[in-house]
Amino acid sequence: MTPHADSCKTRSTFTHSGTTVEFFRLPALAEQGINLGSLPFCIRILLENLLRREDGLIVAEEDIRFLCAWDPKAAASREIAFMPSRVLMQDFTGIPAIVDLAAMRDAMLQLGGDPDRINPLQPAELVIDHSVQVDEYGTPDAYAYNAQLDFRRNRERYSFMKWGQAAFRNFSAIPSGMGICHQVNLEHLARVVVTSEPDIRGVVTCSPDTLVGTDSHTTMINGLGVLGWGAGGIEAEAVMLGQPLSMLAPQVVGVRLTGKLREGTTATDLVLTITEMLRKHGVVGKFVEFYGPSVAELPVADRATIANMAPEYGATCGIFPVDQETLNYLRLTGRDESHVALVERYYREQGLFHTADTTEAEYSTNLSLDLAGVEPCIAGPKRPQDRVPLSEAAGSFATHLPSLLGPNANKSSVRQIVHWESEGGHASLQGDVTSSLGDPLVQIAPKASVQSRFGVDPEPYLDHGSIVIAAITSCTSTSNPYVMMAAGLVAKKAVERGLSVPPWVKTSLAPGSRVVTDYYVKSGLMPYLDRLRFNVVGYGCTVCIGNAGALLADVSQAIAEHGLVAVSVLSGNRNFEGRISPEVRANYLMSPPLVVAYALAGRIEHNFEMDPLGRDSQGKPVYLREIWPTQAEVREAVDTSIDPAMYRERYATIADGDENWQRLQFPVGQTYHWDSSSTYVQKAPYFEGMTLEPAPLHDIEGGRILVSLGDSVTTDHISPAGSIKLNSPAGQYLRERGVLPAEFNTYGSRRGNHEVMVRGTFANVRLRNKLVPETEGGVTKLLPECEVTTIYEASVIYAQRKTPLGILAGKEYGSGSSRDWAAKGPRLLGIQFVIAESYERIHRSNLVGMGILPLQFLSGESAHSLGLTGEETYSIGIASGQLRSLLDSSSRDMTINVRATRRDGTLVEFPVSIRIDTPQERLYYQHGGILQYVLRQLATVPQEVVGA
Repeated sequence: MTPHADSCKTRSTFTHSGTTVEFFRLPALAEQGINLGSLPFCIRILLENLLRREDGLIVAEEDIRFLCAWDPKAAASREIAFMPSRVLMQDFTGIPAIVDLAAMRDAMLQLGGDPDRINPLQPAELVIDHSVQVDEYGTPDAYAYNAQLDFRRNRERYSFMKWGQAAFRNFSAIPSGMGICHQVNLEHLARVVVTSEPDIRGVVTCSPDTLVGTDSHTTMINGLGVLGWGAGGIEAEAVMLGQPLSMLAPQVVGVRLTGKLREGTTATDLVLTITEMLRKHGVVGKFVEFYGPSVAELPVADRATIANMAPEYGATCGIFPVDQETLNYLRLTGRDESHVALVERYYREQGLFHTADTTEAEYSTNLSLDLAGVEPCIAGPKRPQDRVPLSEAAGSFATHLPSLLGPNANKSSVRQIVHWESEGGHASLQGDVTSSLGDPLVQIAPKASVQSRFGVDPEPYLDHGSIVIAAITSCTSTSNPYVMMAAGLVAKKAVERGLSVPPWVKTSLAPGSRVVTDYYVKSGLMPYLDRLRFNVVGYGCTVCIGNAGALLADVSQAIAEHGLVAVSVLSGNRNFEGRISPEVRANYLMSPPLVVAYALAGRIEHNFEMDPLGRDSQGKPVYLREIWPTQAEVREAVDTSIDPAMYRERYATIADGDENWQRLQFPVGQTYHWDSSSTYVQKAPYFEGMTLEPAPLHDIEGGRILVSLGDSVTTDHISPAGSIKLNSPAGQYLRERGVLPAEFNTYGSRRGNHEVMVRGTFANVRLRNKLVPETEGGVTKLLPECEVTTIYEASVIYAQRKTPLGILAGKEYGSGSSRDWAAKGPRLLGIQFVIAESYERIHRSNLVGMGILPLQFLSGESAHSLGLTGEETYSIGIASGQLRSLLDSSSRDMTINVRATRRDGTLVEFPVSIRIDTPQERLYYQHGGILQYVLRQLATVPQEVVGA
């Protein structure tokens, strides 16, 4: 183990509960003349990380001195090595990570090494939350039915997970049905302060809790003052294996909050306003830090809501300081009082505990927001940053409608529909007044249509703008008891006035923690949500990640026959095209109480100010303002219904799972016994034929464009997600292996099988490939034949020809979730390079991590401006070996020319930037990817260094 240098002499101790605590004291730097008060909170957390890990190799004294002198106005250009204290995963990204680690163990054996070296060195915590789907809804049996289907579909994946728990040290998994990883992290896993095991002297080391997660919304924990963000699954695997995150010392945008939210507004309205503001300002690749007098007034629940959507506003993180509210939340959620005291002591010792007297830091840019100016709003129909004031929602939908129509829509006719009016309820539409947490599941067969379920034919009522999905879902809101109680109170008042939800609306409630249902039951609000068919459907991400389940058959039929632009409303954080449901073209984000309100209205064009939601039993109109709760009502419901005992009781047994999990058998052994017939878990192919030394980089010549794309193409467009279509390449693969269509499950659940995933890459039903205009979906043009075929089938033919493949893209390529399969899938399709106008931070990093070369058009240039159609052949570099020479050099000028040859032989030559941004990324690319680099390091270094 390399000894700690402590060149800045910051090592110090204090005593807590009779134990000597060692830490690296930031105020010691101030005593040396460094102006710590001017540094943002997040920069000081990074600085402590460097002080604690200084070894003269990965972290040198000059790195520390650089960060001490951090210049807020300087562009991010200097690389630092950040080592998080732990890794957080959800199952869609976590299971592929464990598959990769298992494959690395096999590869280590082939290289002559010890497979036990492939073992998480940092704590890795996985929460199974992405698998449950909304198959059944609106009944007391919905939760039990969906949970049973979840376990039946995913038994093989869960068995593999239990093998991983036994085989790998420092790895733990929380079973399905317990909650969403970010909410569980906020309420239970987060330490705020991390302590080591006592050394031989009985001394423990204390440091800030930091993490990376394999989900982009890991940033939610920033609301608790914990620095962390989403990284690609590929990067997270490297962190688990002891590799630091190589990052540029960031610019930090400060957002000063003043004022108070006015009556009628919620934390969701606030975060949608912040998302719009920061997207317009531009914070991609930057840290955002919130400060100002109103920070102390925001409870942690509201802070977490704001921090959760950092990916939507484009920031790496959105951090709040540790203060008295942090301690209050730790106590509320049942954390040990001794640990809460340690958190306060440590942050005060470090000068990091925020009070009214804390000096405001210096930021790269300063923005301000008066909370009193926030108004009720929604966001959509395609992007989270497209905020729409609630008062303008109807007009906004009408404006967007022409761009939302599908290829089969009748663009000229006006559809005559029947108006649905809720007058004192409708007998067939009332939900069961008993709790949705009732008896264990009795085998049921959910009715497949609105007609059979409610005795109503929905066809005459459905039109453009009809809401067909209304979901209270996602950690963004279900972690916030204030907006959740507001939803329950709206439901209560609506039911008391006799209102009901139209029958075509698929309603669902998916809490991120079982504590939510506990406080709904204690408050007496659960029966009212059940009455409006917002029964609990599961404890997972559900609709927000595309697990909305199928619409009822007659709703689907009406949408298809009339080419309708149907609408979903959800309390989530993502509403990209094709994400929520392939049948729904317009998706709007909003607060949970507004989800209930829109479910009652049944149409996105509803004018809440002018139009009643329905009529009560006396025939009087009922307006939203009459059933909307006051802030005082919400606070009273929260204060009287939530206590620490709820959290302690729920989280005491969270790792146990239910009887199904406990009875689940699993294989044992140091390496995994792969089953070639499995359609869920297959050995990852990235290490096949790997040698101890990487092969020299080769030139990219004669490449073809597989996909040509426009702006704002998200990882939802790239990565396989949602349901698997019957006649898709992935569906054909499963049918050939005897899997019935009813058992296809989702792409996300099959991320452990690369054969399924590569066939679903770029298969999003809303993908628009410019090589085949006037089409949607995963098709392309095979060149030079100009034959239209699926993207997967074209890639197979190109592979047979040994043709390198590339992608053309516009601005913000790869925005959205931090999906490693948005890089793994293209790699397996044969993609070697991408040329885009700009990249989302995580996706660019993931491309490098998978050995794909990210290239960027120079400012003002694009495929369109250069006249590129994607039918050209492409060569990277104008001289043999130029790419290799550039990457071998230490030059900061990473510009290279691309030659595109048209069909007629004419040449288009243009410069691009190589977006390999740090020296460490150069090494990853030269090794063919980050996992190959780490494996070679582990295979060649001494064992004592691996465990250091």
